[in-house]
Amino acid sequence: MAAQIKRKEEDILKMLTCKVHLGTRNQNFGMRRSIDRRSQDGTHIINLEHTYNKIKLAARMFVAVQNPGEVIVVSARPYGQRAVVKFSQYTGALSTSSSRWTPGTLTNQNTQRFLEPRLLIVTDPRSDRQAVVEASYVNIPCIALCDSDSPLQYVDCAIPCNNRTTESISLIYWLLAREILVLRGELGRDEEWSIMVDLFFYKKLEDVEKIEDRADEAEADFGEREDEKQQPKWDETKEGEKQEDW
Repeated sequence: MAAQIKRKEEDILKMLTCKVHLGTRNQNFGMRRSIDRRSQDGTHIINLEHTYNKIKLAARMFVAVQNPGEVIVVSARPYGQRAVVKFSQYTGALSTSSSRWTPGTLTNQNTQRFLEPRLLIVTDPRSDRQAVVEASYVNIPCIALCDSDSPLQYVDCAIPCNNRTTESISLIYWLLAREILVLRGELGRDEEWSIMVDLFFYKKLEDVEKIEDRADEAEADFGEREDEKQQPKWDETKEGEKQEDW
């Protein structure tokens, strides 16, 4: 019990670090229960206790699906696309390859990408509105990452969090994936997950190029140092002896 309380405290501290609790200045009436208070600048503060409990509820909904490939994870926002791909990699879910949702994916059987999932997870119910509406037509339950101003229509499980930054989105998906592995028995309740949260973060192409350039420069410097060590040093004493003999 003490270990579980410590794990919960660590998770909430991670949420505070990634600013999961920071909402927007607007508030949807359906999110009132998850709002703790309002700061001086008008920003709504999300209750992280609700966030933590909703992550556990969403994990139970995911595990209830016998085949994880029948769960679709969608993110129209670029900041959440890498997190969605990583989440699908470790849980076995199906992630959309593009940021644009193809209309009719869940309702039109004549399309080539027609799918019949049993659960839908979206990063933002406003940006992924088309997917949420189509899921409601065919009675597919929906899990959504909802900010303080997010619409809750057709959303069955709303995880209150900041869905505008890559750190917050990535941490929510990381916590959800870890809880799913714990419920499956693949990871112990008190066991540390070897996968870092940083792998879920969205990275710009410019940042990736800078990291690669730094790695190439470091490798080049290391190669030059090794070449200098391998080169034979000139013996000045022997050279002086030769000049005297001459």
